[in-house]
Amino acid sequence: MPVKHSKRFVSAVKAADLTKDYPLKEAVEILTKFPKAKFDETVELSLRLGVDPAQGDQMVRGTTPLPNGSGKKVRVLVFTDDTAKALAAGADYAGLADLMAKINEGWLDFDVAIATTEAMKSVRSLARVLGPKGLMPNPKSGTVTDDIAAGIKAVKAGRVEFKVDKTANIGVGVGKRSFTTDQILENVTAVLDAIGKAKPAAFKGHYIKSVTLSSSMSPGVKIASTEFNKY
Repeated sequence: MPVKHSKRFVSAVKAADLTKDYPLKEAVEILTKFPKAKFDETVELSLRLGVDPAQGDQMVRGTTPLPNGSGKKVRVLVFTDDTAKALAAGADYAGLADLMAKINEGWLDFDVAIATTEAMKSVRSLARVLGPKGLMPNPKSGTVTDDIAAGIKAVKAGRVEFKVDKTANIGVGVGKRSFTTDQILENVTAVLDAIGKAKPAAFKGHYIKSVTLSSSMSPGVKIASTEFNKY
């Protein structure tokens, strides 16, 4: 039986040949021509890497600021004893024992968790709850810090975290469909560069195998390998 595509997909196919690879700038321009949904879709960059995530020395993860922000309202929770200071710095939620108790009861209405070094001594007990959700504070991602104000500012401004999954893929939100072509292009370039620089020193093979750009409701546009071969 032939595959039946949605009207949105059919319209997207008319805008470009989705079997082809495109230079990054052209790929972004194509994406902006696709039919829009009734909401402001997230633009996502998807990468397939050549690393073996099962090898400890081939893990790829990190953070990078987006030049034009993420376009998303980020709800930040801060684990700290100095609740007033964290709230004054822009945290949506702050506390320690009280918040830990709520989380253990199933509450997870936040997007990023930050913790002070001292608070982490207690917060480690939440690893089984927050870890699988990608919400566990981690020094490598800049979410364990004693400069709470700077940490909150960085996250709210549009810093994104990337981490390779078990199948060697990475997916990162790089903006919104309402962004201009230049804003999306700058954000994508920043993320590609950050992931490129995160290449494990122990890995010697073909690092980035493929890159695709898409939005929440659109098909993907494949990026030409000339845009990422240097990594």
